[in-house]
Amino acid sequence: MRLTQSMCTIAECAPGGEGCPAARPRLVKIAVVGGSGVGKTALVVRFLTRRFIGDYERNAGNLYSRHIQIDGEVLAIQVQDTPGVQIHEHSLDCNEQLNRCIRWADALVIVFSITDYKSYELLSHLYHHVRQMHPGNAVPVVIVANKADLLHIKEVEPQHGLQLANMLGCAFYEVSVSENYNDVFNAFHVLCKEVSKQQTTSTPERRRTSLIPRPKSPNMQDLKRRFKQALSAKVRTVTSV
Repeated sequence: MRLTQSMCTIAECAPGGEGCPAARPRLVKIAVVGGSGVGKTALVVRFLTRRFIGDYERNAGNLYSRHIQIDGEVLAIQVQDTPGVQIHEHSLDCNEQLNRCIRWADALVIVFSITDYKSYELLSHLYHHVRQMHPGNAVPVVIVANKADLLHIKEVEPQHGLQLANMLGCAFYEVSVSENYNDVFNAFHVLCKEVSKQQTTSTPERRRTSLIPRPKSPNMQDLKRRFKQALSAKVRTVTSV
């Protein structure tokens, strides 16, 4: 049995390259937050590469960067993955690393899994915590319900996520990271458009500087390494069968 896979990525360009303007691209910083095991890393990788990998190393809070083209504009996208959050004695257990990520971000994606009711319970706590980190600043927030394909083990009705998002005034997307790229892209797309619109109308004094350093090594190289590991593991499994 032969197994083949190819690298397929979203539209990407380098500043000043063919078809891309020479001006510095607009920077959009997005933090992805949520409970443990809801698929935050898989969501980020799916958006940046179109690929889905089922198994990941424990999340250490990686920052992924690349230039992509959305609606004809080249954007420098930075997506900050974050460790899972938990509730401790009816309050969020947020360390300073997570708080720095939230303050750094221009927009946030709050993720829960329809197969994990506790991750759903985190939503309103995380939303209000984000608003505390950005007082007086309307930072765009999207709520994403992941694992929509696992209806047979669901613990949360998808409409409950939609109702809560409407109550909080957030956009809502129900996605299956493992099965559908377009829904994932749409969730990030609406954030990028909102941030770009806000940056166009804001003054330089209001624009925040980054509080998180760039990763020491290119994260896209890390993603490619993970692809090769996942592919090798699948090849070994097929060969042994």
